[in-house]
Parts: sequence; structure tokens; C-alpha cells
Amino acid sequence: MAFTVIPGDDRMVTTTDWLTSRHGFSFGDHYDPDNTHFGALLAFNDEVVAPGEGFDLHHHQESEIVTWVVSGTLVHRDSAGHSGVLYPGLVQRMSAGTGVEHSERNDTWPDLAGSGTEPVHYVQMWLMPDRHGLEPSYDQADVADRLAAGELVPVASGDPDRGAAISIANAGATLYAVRLSPGGKAEIPTARFTLLFVVGGQAEATVDGEPATLRAGDAVRAVDAELMSVSSAAGAEVLVWSMAAGLGGA
Repeated sequence: MAFTVIPGDDRMVTTTDWLTSRHGFSFGDHYDPDNTHFGALLAFNDEVVAPGEGFDLHHHQESEIVTWVVSGTLVHRDSAGHSGVLYPGLVQRMSAGTGVEHSERNDTWPDLAGSGTEPVHYVQMWLMPDRHGLEPSYDQADVADRLAAGELVPVASGDPDRGAAISIANAGATLYAVRLSPGGKAEIPTARFTLLFVVGGQAEATVDGEPATLRAGDAVRAVDAELMSVSSAAGAEVLVWSMAAGLGGA
């Protein structure tokens, strides 16, 4: 077993007049040969976009893109005809497959009061699929009611036995979310690769008996952890990726 705590302040950062993007791995102009991926995850970006701004149409291919909004709203549109608005408690997946263009903007959305009027904070994660040549597809689901119980909720998975809200094209990968109430605790499933990320609040992760105190933006990467849990004295929102294999089946 091996695990590493990645302080949020150590992440590479891209800033413009409308964007702040903190990168969990090498991304864009930021390259670290020792930090290009983890498990099957290719990108892990923690982003804040100003109102009326965002990413216009751009191309993706052969990647699973999962987005989790922390605060505010984000409008998605793509060249396959899909569109939707993302907000806290909703998980979204776009399978790029053979190729698709999409935009992500902090714009207004009909019938959603207040949308596009404040900065949107979201986490976007890119995953390598284990099946290629698929048609582009899109899905989103509101999981707020399930999160209210304070338990670990499978929100996106390629394993049908996980009972996740949406499916992804990687049979060995599952994304969980949990909103821990003060004093709450959740056990993390055993996996070859586990990435835990604190979205908000403060949490205490325990990996095979070793404790680590985490703030918002901090992450834990664990390999072959046999016993892992997360708790919070004051409350926290946490995302967890459990992956059976890395790139190339590692």
C-alpha cells in the first residue's frame, strides 16, 4: 500500500481575467512528467469561471468527461445536439467517443432563476474509456436527495452493480460523492487506485490506519489501500474515484 497527500496549494494554476483553473495533473501549458495521470484519470481540474464567460466550442475525442458543480451554474451544449444546465447536486457525463465539440459557459438558462449571475465553481474530471469507437453521448442526473443522507453515493460508474446515477465507458471505475454532516464518516471501497478530493469543508482521511487532515482542495492518492475512510468534525463534501486499473491495464 502507498498513499500520498496532495495539498491544494501545490497544484498548478491557470489564470485569465475570467478563469481560475487548478490542475491535479499536467494540463495545458503546465507539464510535470511525474504527474501526468493517476489510475485511469487523465485530468482533474478545479475551476472557477466568471459570469457570462466560459469555454466556447472545442473538440474532444475518446475520453469520458465528468463534471461536478460546487456552486453556481454551468451551461453545456455540444455538436451532438445535447444541452443542459449543471448545478450543485447534479452529476454530468459526456462521452466524447469518436469525436464531439462542446461548450461550457457560465450563461443564463431559461426557467432557472439566478443562473449565470455569479461565478461558477466546478470540478471536471477526464477519464480514459476502456471501450473505443463509441458514438458520442451525454447524461446527467440530480443526486441531491441521495446525498442528503450523508452516505457515500455512487454517482458515475461503468460497473452496473454499483447502482450509480449515470454510466461511464470504463467498467472498472466509479465516482462516489458524499456530503458529510458534522461528525459523519464514510468507508471507502477497496480499489487498485483511489483518489479522494475534498470539495469543501475539512475532512480527516484514514488510509490503512494512517491519518491525514485535509482542507478544501486537498487530495489523497492511494494505491492498493485495504482500509480507507473519510470523516469530518465540522462537515465536508468529498469526491472519491475508485479504479480497478490504470492506463494500459496497470
